[in-house]
Amino acid sequence: MKRSLRALVSILGVALAFGAAAQTATPNIDQRQANQQARIDNGKATGALSKREASRMQAGQNKVAGMEAAAKADGKVTRRERSAITKEQNKQSRRIRTQKHDGNKR
Repeated sequence: MKRSLRALVSILGVALAFGAAAQTATPNIDQRQANQQARIDNGKATGALSKREASRMQAGQNKVAGMEAAAKADGKVTRRERSAITKEQNKQSRRIRTQKHDGNKR
């Protein structure tokens, strides 16, 4: 009886640990951040973004990363937090596109 109780408690502990990790997992946000960072890097490499523009775009990426870190700080990323992060990522994506295609070169 004690052995099965201990096993049950162990299993519940592991399940709770994985559940907590799942609540703070943000794979879609992380992938989008990586994609946008690649767009900025590409713009710098090709000259489509000036140093100043690239710096501003990087600051926007850092803002999103900060929002994500703040959302994860309490151990759960809520739907409202995800929505706010996605909204900011949309804004940054539009800014990256605008700056890359505005004709300013290095």
